[in-house]
Amino acid sequence: MGSQEVSNVDWQGKHVTVAGLGVSGIPAARVLHGLGARVTVVNDGDDERSRTQAAELEALGITVRLGDGATLPESTELIVTAPGWKPDKPLFLAAAEADVPVWGDVELAWRLRGLDGREPAPWLAVTGTNGKTTTVRMLASILEAAGLRTAAVGNIGVSLLDAVLDEKPYDVLAVELSSYQLHWAPSVRAHSGAVLNLAPDHIDWHGSMEAYVADKGRIYEGNSVACVYNVADAATEDLVREADVEEGCRAIGFTLATPGPSQLGVVDGILVDRAFVANRQKQAQELAEVGDVDPPAPHNIANALAAAALARAFGVEPAAVRDGLRAFRPDPHRIEHVADVASVTYIDDSKATNTHAAEASLAAYDPIVWIAGGLAKGATFDDLVSGAAKRLRGVVLMGADRELIREALARHAPEVPVVDLARTDTGAMSEAVREAAGLARPGDTVLLAPACASMDMFVNYNKRGEAFADAVRALAAESV
Repeated sequence: MGSQEVSNVDWQGKHVTVAGLGVSGIPAARVLHGLGARVTVVNDGDDERSRTQAAELEALGITVRLGDGATLPESTELIVTAPGWKPDKPLFLAAAEADVPVWGDVELAWRLRGLDGREPAPWLAVTGTNGKTTTVRMLASILEAAGLRTAAVGNIGVSLLDAVLDEKPYDVLAVELSSYQLHWAPSVRAHSGAVLNLAPDHIDWHGSMEAYVADKGRIYEGNSVACVYNVADAATEDLVREADVEEGCRAIGFTLATPGPSQLGVVDGILVDRAFVANRQKQAQELAEVGDVDPPAPHNIANALAAAALARAFGVEPAAVRDGLRAFRPDPHRIEHVADVASVTYIDDSKATNTHAAEASLAAYDPIVWIAGGLAKGATFDDLVSGAAKRLRGVVLMGADRELIREALARHAPEVPVVDLARTDTGAMSEAVREAAGLARPGDTVLLAPACASMDMFVNYNKRGEAFADAVRALAAESV
């Protein structure tokens, strides 16, 4: 199975091992079984949920091995893995020794495009440390405004397999790809791709920052029209230079400043295009106003410009860019305005689960009472705190690794008052909001941008954000 083969694998009787149950493994197992492959699913876990999932697959004739994700089943010719399985797992080491290829679910979806003989829908692909989901949803909104049948798929939580096998064909797909997915997708070749930004994340999975960045850079491989990069993040442009692209593919930058030729940027509150115009040396095409982007925070404007660049690379007209951005509404817990209480604004950015995301959120407000903390995932906070110090009215810390942030505050913002909450039950969020309200003054913003993961206290960042919003609404009710 060479890396360039698409839609021409003879699946009948082929022995395929699917690594992992869950949102990607189960659809992959079902699809491959339906194509005639002899499928074995291996899974590390052996809990009640896994046993229920296994029983459903076994009823179809699929073999499932629970509690053993390390052993390579006999006769395996291909492994299709869930994206989160680390490359150093014994299963993959055994596969390498046996010369068995490993694909991710994204790679499988790519190989199955055009299975019914139709022309496959092009992929407009997005990756980056932060902003991927928002950008992909903005892109899908723009494409829809242009009258195209599209979907936001991939790491966004919507199966790419479902999209490529849909009975009704798509015109184009807006695809979010994580570094994990890109690692296991060697032959994906997008129409155009974007790397929004690069900051340390998932280093434990990739093994090094260099490996993480290299996997992100895979999104540019084979691009045919545009490689979209962030002018403010030189590492993204470096990846474009290193990529092996099709002849004629262009490097397109996006910037919050006045754009140069072959860039999209901002001029006097207007998003403008100097890349996809007849005379990019002298012309700029107006696309939308900053006020058309919700919310108009700097990093969200950057997301909008990246989405616009990919849409323009696909030939979308300027009016559709404007209309799509106007129609877009962000997901919950991404710089979400909760309420104004006693002339203080409360913003929920629980999705800011790392320092890079929190840095962007903190840059959007001033003055700020910051609620932060959780699981640091190996992060350090000196750069984040030193950059935001002048905007901080006060800080409320909570969660398992709050001490790391407190130490950074002591070094870089010693004059900023800090409330350190030792309790780690979910009710701590209510106390954190009350403490923040006590620190805030009229005109301030209380910002939940934890810079940490949530799992020490909450099931996920959504539950953390909901707890914050509930606490703010309770505060608002008391102030009436």
